[in-house]
Amino acid sequence: MPKKILTGVVVSDKPNKTITVLIERKYSHPVLKKIVRVRKKYNAHDENNKYKTGDKVSIVESRPFSKNKRFQVMENIK
Repeated sequence: MPKKILTGVVVSDKPNKTITVLIERKYSHPVLKKIVRVRKKYNAHDENNKYKTGDKVSIVESRPFSKNKRFQVMENIK
């Protein structure tokens, strides 16, 4: 099964070796036919504390690093 890759913006880099990434996706509501915007935050592993708040990053699904950390930073997007 392929790993999930998500793109979003870093909203927090306070914990050690962890960043919080805000992912925003849009979809059409099945009944109302309105475009709905959904935001969700994911914790991602950042081994070298390289990424800072405001950076746009890609995260990839990986083994669990902790209770809430199931993603790892793949790359920085310019």
